[in-house]
Amino acid sequence: MLSLRDHGLVRRGHARIRNICNQRWSLDFLSDTFGACRKFRILAVNDDCCRENLALIADTSISGARVARELDALVRIYGKPACIVSDNGTEFTSKAILKWANENGLEWHYIDPGKPQQNGYIESFNGSLRDECLNEEIFDNLADARRKLALWRYDYNNVRPHSSLGNKTPAEARRTLELLDGNAHGALAQPETDHYQPQGLSL
Repeated sequence: MLSLRDHGLVRRGHARIRNICNQRWSLDFLSDTFGACRKFRILAVNDDCCRENLALIADTSISGARVARELDALVRIYGKPACIVSDNGTEFTSKAILKWANENGLEWHYIDPGKPQQNGYIESFNGSLRDECLNEEIFDNLADARRKLALWRYDYNNVRPHSSLGNKTPAEARRTLELLDGNAHGALAQPETDHYQPQGLSL
C-alpha cells in the first residue's frame, strides 16, 4: 500500500481531518472579451482538495440552468462532491441551482458578500488564469477562446507541479488519493478557514 509520506503529501503540523477528492468544489465566474470587444464569460469549477480544475466553460452567456447542466456532466465524470462553495451571484442563487442542489442532496455554501477571500482557492486559481492566459492571449472568437483555455487547463492540471501538493500536479494528486481509496487524512490543500456562510436551500 502506498503511503502519503511516500508521495510527499503529508503536511506536518496540521490537524488530522478527512480530506479527499470531492470533499469540496469551488465555483466562480470570470469574464473577458473577443478582439471586437464582445464579452464572454468563463465558469471555473475546481476541486479544492487536489486543486484540480474540473472545467473551464466559456460562452457568451451562462445561466443558472446551464450551470446545473454542466454540474450534472461533471458529477457523471468525477462523482458527487460533498459540498459546493460559491459567491452569491445570480446564477448560483437561481431557482435552477437551488433545485439541482436539493435534488442531488448536496450542500451549497455561499460566502459572505464582498469577501472573496473566503473562497481563497478558486480566487488564487482565477489569478493564475488571468495572469497566464487571459492577459496574455488575444481571443478571435469563442472557438479560439475555448481552444486556448483547454490548452492552459491541460498544462495547469497535468504539467505544472504545485508546492501545496508536495510538488505534484493536480492530476497526480488526484490519482494518489484514489490509490489510497480515499483514506487520505490531512494530506492535501486544507482550507485555512471555512468562514463561508452556510445558507439553507429553498425553492
